Amino acid sequence: MTLARYAFIKAAWHADIVDQALKGFVEVIPADQVDVFDVPGAFEMPLLARDLAATGRYAAVAAAAFVVDGGIYRHDFVAQAVVDGLMRAGLDTGIPVLSISLTPHHYREASPHADIFRAHFVTKGREAAEAALMILRTRERLSA
Repeated sequence: MTLARYAFIKAAWHADIVDQALKGFVEVIPADQVDVFDVPGAFEMPLLARDLAATGRYAAVAAAAFVVDGGIYRHDFVAQAVVDGLMRAGLDTGIPVLSISLTPHHYREASPHADIFRAHFVTKGREAAEAALMILRTRERLSA
């Protein structure tokens, strides 16, 4: 039996925090089963997630971003568009698309605050990998 492959998309904004989600993800799913893709920011994730899912190469696609208030536009609108787009990518392709997109109400770039989110992203990455595996096992039982 061929091992399942997984796609992992990560946004470059706040990469020092977002990259921690990949660290957590590969604690559960071996790194040699994960193809990693970088995008500039969160807004670019849904289109790539759809394209990756549509290839049929992946059992699941995970997408990680940290959307904070940048003062130019409402970050909550961006976060909602991203989550909606990721959900649509999964529904349109039939491949699970998992969001590791966090949008804190208040974020300060001070080191202690960033450290909290770095640790949280490791946990969220782990949870996304566990969810991907659970969905895969459930789908295998449904098709048996």
